[in-house]
Parts: sequence; C-alpha cells; structure tokens
Amino acid sequence: MLKGFRRRPEFISYYVVRRPVAPIPDTQYATRNTQYAMTKTAFLFPGQGSQKPGMGADLYEQFASARARFEEANELLGFSLSEIMFSDVEDATQQLKKTEITQPALYVHSLAAMAVLGEKGLAPSMAAGHSLGEYSALAACGALSFADGLRAVRRRGELMAKAGVVRPGAMTAVLGLDADVLEQICADASEEGDVAVPANYNAPGQIVISGDRGAVERASEAAKEAGARRAIPLPVSGAFHSPLMEYALGGLQETLDGLEITPPSCPVYLNVTAQPTTDPTKIRQRLLDQLTSPVRWAQSLEQMKADGAASFVEVGSGNVLSGLAKRTLGRGVETAQAGTTENIEAIL
Repeated sequence: MLKGFRRRPEFISYYVVRRPVAPIPDTQYATRNTQYAMTKTAFLFPGQGSQKPGMGADLYEQFASARARFEEANELLGFSLSEIMFSDVEDATQQLKKTEITQPALYVHSLAAMAVLGEKGLAPSMAAGHSLGEYSALAACGALSFADGLRAVRRRGELMAKAGVVRPGAMTAVLGLDADVLEQICADASEEGDVAVPANYNAPGQIVISGDRGAVERASEAAKEAGARRAIPLPVSGAFHSPLMEYALGGLQETLDGLEITPPSCPVYLNVTAQPTTDPTKIRQRLLDQLTSPVRWAQSLEQMKADGAASFVEVGSGNVLSGLAKRTLGRGVETAQAGTTENIEAIL
C-alpha cells in the first residue's frame, strides 16, 4: 500500500463523507500546507486524451459500487454511456473520441474508481484534476454531487465542441523549450484576431499551445527554429484553453450558477492558479476561467509536493498524469494508478 493514504474510519456506505469545512483563502492555504507532515497522498484525475475503449468495464463487473455509478450515469444522461465506453466496436470507439462523449466518460470512470477506493476507506489528503479532471476531483472530494458534476461536464463538452465549430482552431504539443521562451514565441506569432497561447503547462519542456490555426503554425515553426525537439499537432476538435473558447463561456456560466458547490473534504489545486482552495466561490469562478486559461499542471504538482504530497495516485483512465508527475518532480516520485481492478488491488 502506498504510504500517505488517509483512511476514513467514519466511512459507511458512500465514497465521500461530506462534512463542513471552513473556506480558507488560497494564499492562507498555501502557507498552512507547508506545515503538513510529509506523508500525504494526492489524488490526480485525468482529462481528455486519457480515454480508451473498454475503460471501466472491469470495475463495472467486479464492484457493485462502481456499477452503481455507471448505471446512474446512464439514467441521468438518457443513453448508455457505459455501452460506448466498454465496446471495442469501431462506431463506439469513434463516439468515444467526441468531446461531448469523452468528457462524461472520463468523469464517470474516475468517480466509479473513486467509489471503490472509498468503500475501502481510502481518501486523498489533496487533489487536482487536469482540465475536465478538475470536475472529477471536486466531485470525488464532495464539492459537487455526482449528478451535478455529470451534468456540468456533459454541458461543458457540448459547449466546447460547438465553440470548435464556431471558431475552429488547433493545438500543438511543443517539446524541449522553456516556458518563458515559448510564451514569447506565442506572443510574437499572434496578430489581431489570430492568436496562439500556451494552453497546458504539462511538465518542464512539455507545453501545449492553442489558438487560431495560422498563429499556432507560425508559433510551431518558430519554436522549432528556437530549438524545440518536436512540435506535434494534436487531433482535437477545438482550441481548448484559449480565447477561441469564449463562445462557451455564457452557457457554462449558466450551468455553473445552477450548481450547488460546497467546501471539498480536502484542498483541491485549481488549474488556473495552481493553488489549493476549499472556497466554493473561488471554485465556481475558476471553473469558468479555466475554459480560456492555461492548465498550470506542472506548477500544481510542484505546489502539491511543496505542501507535503509524498505520493500521487491517478484515479481513472490511463497513466498520463503519473508520467507527468515523474517528469516534473523526478523519476523517484511515488506514483500509482487506480483505474482498473488490478491496479486498485495493488495499492490496497
């Protein structure tokens, strides 16, 4: 079992125990967290790109708590999301690649895995989620109900897909350049109505840029000229985490305004600030800001380590975030995955 797991003796039948937590400003939490003992486990929740056919099927078969999550999701959505997720038929595989399907699928898989961890009495000391995964982290820590989180990510996916049609764009992963160099390259490549911006600070030397196709292509060429090892165009349906997502802001704000957000059971590190908070007002605003702002993932990992995280568990599909943790914090950092029956059993 990974060191640093926090067991909840008060766990009864549901994977999150809601309890009142006084909101603490981000800056105060950052200060207080440095006093934590170095035995904390952080839970990480994956975002778009981690999906794959068959995800979650073994959890559905092996654990009633996970099966309940999938069945609740199917009922709430009005179609069988689990059938799409579990199938390896080509049509289902193509559906799983659609943003409006991908986002609910990853969310439900993470929360199904979290249900299993919860019934074993395991809970995080702190949490973070990559882009869409931020909603999973918040639901896992009790800030959102499962149903509200699912409705939010479904609507978010629909809005982002539509924004990609209204103003098409591109995203490219740039490898081997420092952040400040790439930020300047993006600024130089941007013109009025034709922009490129950093979208995901995934790890040192691994940054995704996003924006209008012309500006992204100019920035990619300039990055290679500046010494980038590679510039890899990504197969996405829109320019996520850039000003091109502005179309989606109004609809997402309406959705977020209708959610009940309560203080999470542990600090959640937000993509926009890379700082922890338990304040529902901050959470609601940052979920909106996230649409057009970069995901500061590497900075979040660094802050979590500074605040006492000794190990990191990726809850949901794949191992992308585990790899980013090792790239950011060093190969010796302790990581584990919790998305299949096999790897959940390995950490118990």
